[in-house]
Amino acid sequence: MADLQDDPQNTSAVGELDPPPSAPQDPDDAPDTAPDTGDDRLDRARDLLAAHPVADGHNTLAKALAQAPWHDLEVGESSLDTDLPRLRAGGVGAQFWALTSDPGCPDPAGATLERLDRIRTLVAASPEWLRLALTAGDLADARNCGRIASFLGPVAAHALGNSLGTLRAYHVLGVRALALTPGTPWTEPGLSRFGLEVVRESNRLGILLDLSGAAPATWRRTLDASKAPALLSRSAAASLTQHPLNASDDLLKALGRQGGVCLVSFAPEQIERGGTGVSVRDVADHIERVREVAGPTHVGLSGTYGLITGAPRTTGLEDASCYPTLIAELLDRGWTDSEVAALTWENLARVIRDVEFTARATAPRRAASSATIEDLDGV
Repeated sequence: MADLQDDPQNTSAVGELDPPPSAPQDPDDAPDTAPDTGDDRLDRARDLLAAHPVADGHNTLAKALAQAPWHDLEVGESSLDTDLPRLRAGGVGAQFWALTSDPGCPDPAGATLERLDRIRTLVAASPEWLRLALTAGDLADARNCGRIASFLGPVAAHALGNSLGTLRAYHVLGVRALALTPGTPWTEPGLSRFGLEVVRESNRLGILLDLSGAAPATWRRTLDASKAPALLSRSAAASLTQHPLNASDDLLKALGRQGGVCLVSFAPEQIERGGTGVSVRDVADHIERVREVAGPTHVGLSGTYGLITGAPRTTGLEDASCYPTLIAELLDRGWTDSEVAALTWENLARVIRDVEFTARATAPRRAASSATIEDLDGV
C-alpha cells in the first residue's frame, strides 16, 4: 500500500519547467496548498482499516433479529443498523456477537440459546462474509481470507443458572466471553467463593471475562484472581460520563496493569455530556481518556450496534458502516497509523491470544471443577 504520509502537494513531474515570471497564472492552475479535505481523511481512514480492521467488542444483532419486522442482512435491506454490507463498509474484521439476556428475563438460559442459534445460523448461511471464530488462530485465518471473524459472547452471568456445567456447555457451543454482571448470588454485592471458581473455570476453558457493569467488589476480586487478562466489552470513561456500564479511573488503571482492554462504547447514553447532543468527537474524547488512564495498549472499540433503525445513535456513528468517520477524527487529532492499528485490532487480538495461552497452560494442571454454589457459598 502506498505511504499514507506522502506529501499530497508533490505531484509535479520530474523536470517540469516553471512558467516564466511574467506569464499570467490562472488561480485554478496554481498548486493545491489546502489541507486535506474531509473526503481525503475518510479515504485515508478506509485505507488504514483495510490494513488494520476493527475488532469490535459488542453487537446485539442476535436480540434485534427477533424484533426486526423485516431484514435481508446479505443484501443490506433491513430495519437494523447492522447488516453485512455495512460491516464490510465499516472495515470490521472481527465481531463479538452479544448473547446477553435481560436481567428480568424469566428464562435467561433459553433466551441465550435462542440468540446463540440465530448467530450460528447467520454465520453458516453467510460463508462469503462471516467465519465462526473459536480461537486466536481462527481470528487470524478469517482476516487473511477477508471474512469477519465471529465470536459468540458475552453471555450474562445469570444465564449460567449457578452451574459450572452450564458454563462448560456454553463453551462447547462456541461461547468465548462471560459478562460478570450483577444479578446473581455470586456476583452481587461482590464475587463469592463460587464466583472465584467461575473465574478459575473460565481461565481453564479460555473464556474471556467481561467486567462492563460489574460491581467494584466483583471487578477487583476478578482482576486479582484471574490468570488471564479481562476486558470491558462496552464501557466508556466514567470520569467524563457517569453511567453504570462506564469504567472508573481505578478500574481502568487496574485493567491496564492486568493486561486487559477496555472497548469504548459508542452508545450515546454512555458518552453524553451536558445534554448538548452527542457526536463522534465525544466518542473520540472518551477513547483518548481511556487511553490516557489505562494505557495505549489497553483501549479498543465497541460500536454497540445491533439496534432497530431509529434508536438513539451518536451523530456520525449511526450504523456499522461509520467506523471510518471515527478513525478520521482520530487522525485529525494526530494519531499515528500504529496507534490506530493498536486501537482497532491489535489490543483486543492480544487479549484473545493471552486468554487462549492461559487456557492451554492451565488445562493440563486443572481438571474440570465439580464444585457447586451450595458447596462453596452455602446457598
